[in-house]
Amino acid sequence: MHVKVDDIVEVTTGDDKGVKGKVLRVQRSKAGKVQKVLIEGVNRVYKHMRRSQRNPQGGRLSKEMPIQASNVLLVCESCKASTRTGARFLEDGSKERFCKKCGAGIGEISPARTSKR
Repeated sequence: MHVKVDDIVEVTTGDDKGVKGKVLRVQRSKAGKVQKVLIEGVNRVYKHMRRSQRNPQGGRLSKEMPIQASNVLLVCESCKASTRTGARFLEDGSKERFCKKCGAGIGEISPARTSKR
């Protein structure tokens, strides 16, 4: 997955195109299903709530719904642009994400392994 929780991403398609937000949750694929991400303030829908003891007033509750992970791009912290990401091995054997535009490292994916040194 090219995005993680707490990353800043930009939506590339749909009604919220161009909106930047923070990733709240990542739903990984299971048995051929699509990978989805939940982004703060993006793809908001109304959930109609009936009156109950827990919710005595009822009404419409606005909440975010997940969108496909392929419809977002990571915003690089160093060049401040939405960009594709790549993965590379470092000299110590650890694996990191990097920005395809400026080449800056974004964060570690996996710790160092002895077989990749």
